[in-house]
Amino acid sequence: MNQTIDRMTSFIVMDVLERANELQREGVDVIHLEVGEPDFDLPECIANAAIDAQKNGTTHYTHSLGDPLLRSAISEFYKSEYGVTVDPDCILVTSGSSPAILMTLMLLCEAGDEAIMSNPGYPCYRNFALACHAEPVCVSLHAECDFQYDIDEIKKKITEKTRAIFVNSPMNPTGTLVSDNVFEELSELDIPIISDEIYHGLVYEGKARSILEFTDKAFVINGFSKRFAMTGLRLGYLIAPKEYMRKLQILQQNLFICAPSTAQKAGIAALKDSKPDVDLMRSVYNERRIYIIERLRKIGFVIHTEPHGAFYVFCDASKFTNNSYRFAFDVLEKAHVGITPGVDFGTNGEGFVRFSYANSIENIRTAMDRLEQYLINLTQQTD
Repeated sequence: MNQTIDRMTSFIVMDVLERANELQREGVDVIHLEVGEPDFDLPECIANAAIDAQKNGTTHYTHSLGDPLLRSAISEFYKSEYGVTVDPDCILVTSGSSPAILMTLMLLCEAGDEAIMSNPGYPCYRNFALACHAEPVCVSLHAECDFQYDIDEIKKKITEKTRAIFVNSPMNPTGTLVSDNVFEELSELDIPIISDEIYHGLVYEGKARSILEFTDKAFVINGFSKRFAMTGLRLGYLIAPKEYMRKLQILQQNLFICAPSTAQKAGIAALKDSKPDVDLMRSVYNERRIYIIERLRKIGFVIHTEPHGAFYVFCDASKFTNNSYRFAFDVLEKAHVGITPGVDFGTNGEGFVRFSYANSIENIRTAMDRLEQYLINLTQQTD
């Protein structure tokens, strides 16, 4: 038995989701504010492209790096979006962004090497590092500093074993954007930067910057799930320095062969034709963001940092609980609202809970009403 697996943690948000689904099968009306999945259907142009691909027999293996037309479209997208030139041969199309993260760490790390990441931060980074027999090294982010990366704290964690530094902007779970100064200073370090840009396109205040605007010696993780509401099509990509591409291709060929062919055709349509749909979705998300922030504050949660991107609010719930895991499941069982415990994102997430506003405004309103009543009952029990 591989003992490394014993060091991994469950993805707690999925535990919450699975219990919520059990309740729904029992006839309970549950409102999902736990999972980070767009509630929108596929934009019509994307759906039609996938259907046409199936009808036309585009259901076979593609080039292991990805459909050349899709890689060219991604290159054109980064030129128009960020003003950077990306060689299509430096793009690896993957089955969602998770394989891209895994293969990057497999490429960079040997047993005992270290990968720096934030606490709180996306929980799967830690487990991907462990899967590669590398050690996750956490840098604390603090509410009083807007959960921003502190470059000095990052530098303190760098050792001769450091092989990668993760950065995520807009960030899960906080929705914060990394500052230009941090990107600039990270780009000056002689250490590979893994920049997770999966929530780009879902920004409401400010502008998300790609690490490639500051250096081409970096690994960019991105995909189609969040921006284009394509979670089930499992389509992502990795942009990497050219000298690493053959090794990444070998990993892809052996582990995954290629990304789904029909999804890749849908990805081309997403990049070329779906801007009006994306703009509409972002506008609706922003309306929800403004509403849920106001309601959460009114019912007693503390929001130290308002989210500027993604579709999450990270709330301080310490006045209600010192155990976010127990609190989240209690809210689910009694208020029938799914939320994510902050501890899912690391030890520094304890005392917080994450709300996703990837649900309709009507459902969010009902969820807030239920949660308000739950908190009233909770306060009366403790008085």
